[in-house]
Amino acid sequence: MKHLTKFLLFGLILSVSAVPVLAQKGPEDKAGWKLGSQAYSFRLFTFAEALRKIDSCGLKYVEAFPGQTIGGGVEGKMDFTMDAATRQAVKKLIKDKGLTLTAYGVVNPKTDDEWKTLFAFAKDMGILNINSEPTPAQMPLVRKLADEYKINVALHNHPKPSRYWHPDTVLAAIGNSKYVGSCSDIGHWVRSGLDPVECLKKLNGHVLGMHFKDVKKDTPDGKYHDVVWGTGDCKIEQVIAELKRQHFKGPIDVEYEYHWENNGPEIAESVKNFREMYNRVKVQ
Repeated sequence: MKHLTKFLLFGLILSVSAVPVLAQKGPEDKAGWKLGSQAYSFRLFTFAEALRKIDSCGLKYVEAFPGQTIGGGVEGKMDFTMDAATRQAVKKLIKDKGLTLTAYGVVNPKTDDEWKTLFAFAKDMGILNINSEPTPAQMPLVRKLADEYKINVALHNHPKPSRYWHPDTVLAAIGNSKYVGSCSDIGHWVRSGLDPVECLKKLNGHVLGMHFKDVKKDTPDGKYHDVVWGTGDCKIEQVIAELKRQHFKGPIDVEYEYHWENNGPEIAESVKNFREMYNRVKVQ
């Protein structure tokens, strides 16, 4: 009996200690949403430091961007031209933090050979989405490589007048490849004067990934800046409802471009708000 009591007590301690770990898994995981962060949110820091900050925000997925210093004892930048040894070292940095690399971008190779190098890099790193803004002349090769490697190329919308600022230009570029679609940046749509929910509806079935942000125009110069999700003009709860309606699956990456020196608390609060809204939204 004494041994049984000790056994039960030990089991209780284990179950209680496991709660914080389980809490890292969000309700959105069940829908196939990979809520993470663009390392660009922490562009003032090394990639290794960005991984630590992403983990501290309760996120388990990461999008890397080219040009960030790697850090963590690894020389070089997060460029797709890194050698095999550097790739292995970067994989270890990510694994040691318990994170998963899901996307890379925004990246715009200039030559055919660079595109081929990028896809080989993405395959080796286990990347699901390459976020890019290819030229019309590059699109036939991009579609061919996407189909060959079975890696998504998600066309990213920087604000107007960038190439893919409007969903119509994205739809025109997709062609017949199921691996080419949209990296939908809802904040940039708002900056371009577009309704993010209507944009998502127009892209129905072609949303491969998200750059997620909420923005508000409340500065003296009248420019939009990032705010905690749910407090700006991006209709976050309605966006979540539309993604649910579309049965979206894929990376959703925080891209918080404000308070660069210490935006972790705002990102963590945004993630908390997102999960609360996710649980509230019911779609028939």
